[in-house]
Amino acid sequence: MAPGLWAEPLNAVSNAAFLIAAAVLWWRYRPRPRSLRALPVLLALVGLGSLSFHTVADSLTSSLDVGFIAVYVIWYLVVFTHHYLNARWAVAWPAAPAFVGLAVATAPLGALVPGGSGLYLAPFLCLLFAAVVAAARRMPWHDLAWAAGVFVVSVTLRTLDTPLCEAWPSGTHYSWHVLNAVVLFLVARQVIRVQRAADPT
Repeated sequence: MAPGLWAEPLNAVSNAAFLIAAAVLWWRYRPRPRSLRALPVLLALVGLGSLSFHTVADSLTSSLDVGFIAVYVIWYLVVFTHHYLNARWAVAWPAAPAFVGLAVATAPLGALVPGGSGLYLAPFLCLLFAAVVAAARRMPWHDLAWAAGVFVVSVTLRTLDTPLCEAWPSGTHYSWHVLNAVVLFLVARQVIRVQRAADPT
């Protein structure tokens, strides 16, 4: 690998997984309310933000990389609360600051995880909680559970990337991109299906 625009070719190209997942969500599952149409749009932005960082790494692209992921997670929690829990939007919106509070509260514990992967402890806990809540309410939960399992593998590969790079130059970070695209696709598809079942017209 050479320095410059294509210093990380696999890490850059693997972001196509986010764009493919977004396209499938949009054209195959056709989310109807604007609140759910935002999910494939945000999913595509996650891919573009990550692509920008892995081709032109600077403070701006780093902010885009992390920022779009955060926006996706926060917005998903809001629409999950609205569509899964039948909460009014005024009640669903507090899920956003609640997630920020959880992220801050778990930061010291997350700091113990090498490679910065501890940042994803809060999203994982939210995903696990969503699956448990859905199962308890006897609503579709399998995609959420699968997503939680895939996310564990994804974060593990991200954490192992730096230690393995010396022996395996391509690393494992590209696998983190592909598996994360699967995670974001699964959770979005699940809430789209729940909304459609509740309002099939």
